[in-house]
Amino acid sequence: MTVTELRPVTKQKFQVKIEGQPAFVLYKGELSRYHIEKDREISSEIYREITEEILPKRAKMRAMHLLEQGDRTRKDLEEKLLKSGYPLNAVDEALAYVESYHYIDDKRYALSYILSQKEKKGKARIQMELRRKGVSQEDIDQAFAETEEETDPTEVIRELIRKKKRGEEPMEEKEKSRLYGFLMRRGFSSSDILSVLREF
Repeated sequence: MTVTELRPVTKQKFQVKIEGQPAFVLYKGELSRYHIEKDREISSEIYREITEEILPKRAKMRAMHLLEQGDRTRKDLEEKLLKSGYPLNAVDEALAYVESYHYIDDKRYALSYILSQKEKKGKARIQMELRRKGVSQEDIDQAFAETEEETDPTEVIRELIRKKKRGEEPMEEKEKSRLYGFLMRRGFSSSDILSVLREF
């Protein structure tokens, strides 16, 4: 295996390419310790030590650091670690590690996300955002089932209309149409929006 490129990522970190393919990111000191240089062979023993011992340990620490900043979905954490230059095996080990301690839990994330967003957005919008974050439909459905009893979408719509409404006079069709479009984009159902708009 030949090192074909050492590309600086920061002043201290370098992406190592082996046979033209990105292999991993190492610190400057590690490059000297393992005698990793461009156009030089890397032994299978050193390659194994880096990919199976050093990087999985580092990926776990990075994952823990990211989770200290806030709850994340599995997909989000995976993408962040891959973007940081960790090889797939190190990322998989780090994810398995944090999952084993329930530091990541997509259903818990969905539950927390719904509770924080339900006063501003409708179910459809929240579902779309959670799917984009990599949460499974099953976890989304279960989380909604646990929170739905507490949430009346028409009450949320009513509150949003009160905040957006111009003045106390009855609304004209143009304003109703504007509010209808705003609420639809927030993911509320057409029937819920229309039933509340009739009250105004």
